[in-house]
Amino acid sequence: MAKPNFLDPDRYRFRKGDSLKDHSTHIDHDLDKSELKSLLAVERETLIELQEKMYANDAHSLLLIFQGMDSAGKDSTIKHVMSGINPAGFQVHSFGKPTSNELAHNWLWRHWRAMPERGRIGIHNRSHYEEVLILKVHPEFLDSRSIPNLDVDKSFWEKRYDDIKAMEDHLVRSGTRVVKFFLNVSKEEQRQRFLSRLNEPEKFWKWNSADLEERKFWDDYQDAFEDALKATHQTDAPWFVIPADHKWTMRAIVANIVRHQMTEMDPAFPVPNEQQLEYIARDRALLGG
Repeated sequence: MAKPNFLDPDRYRFRKGDSLKDHSTHIDHDLDKSELKSLLAVERETLIELQEKMYANDAHSLLLIFQGMDSAGKDSTIKHVMSGINPAGFQVHSFGKPTSNELAHNWLWRHWRAMPERGRIGIHNRSHYEEVLILKVHPEFLDSRSIPNLDVDKSFWEKRYDDIKAMEDHLVRSGTRVVKFFLNVSKEEQRQRFLSRLNEPEKFWKWNSADLEERKFWDDYQDAFEDALKATHQTDAPWFVIPADHKWTMRAIVANIVRHQMTEMDPAFPVPNEQQLEYIARDRALLGG
């Protein structure tokens, strides 16, 4: 199957001067669910091969960051895109409310500790960006943090953006490719997904009334997301804004972008040196090969 135009990664890249309004929450195409699932399966097969090479080479790593409003599809996208990949080769970290131990350290500490080792894919379901998203919408939460000389003004957030960029720059220089996804769901689609959780008994476990409270701050969160994307988009740590109103379309797009990024990394199995080749020949002979 030829790759349809809507899978072009550059279509979703957030660029200087962009706003979230420039990126739609849905995209039109002619593929049905079964065709999208087939596309996703093909992308996964390539991802499995690329990840095996990256793991064997043990030189570089990949950090995938997923952000979005509640019910945007972060969990399911991670599940479907990474299905079939060797569990030893990737790690998923979900970041909720910081613990007392985490709050006793600097605000990036718990995120540094979760960075992927060489050869692995690290997936952050929510991330260090929560510190410039939920806290920007609810600055009153900062009152419980032991931050010296706390003054929550424009400069406060600009310094946090600078800290984020510095961290991501360091990761890139150290051999970790950083790729960030904002799953862009519409307010109406979120409402429908909330209703689904409330109307289907098998989804009751997903429901949290706090999500409904946070929905009241929809516009504030959109502004916070846009500010964060504008301040932290970088060539070497790009943001991709993914239309999230149709889940299978979203998953196919994300898988295609991840595959594209890993292909650019060009992972390869390590080449044995002369001594290793001698050992291989010796052991092959011992086994009668």
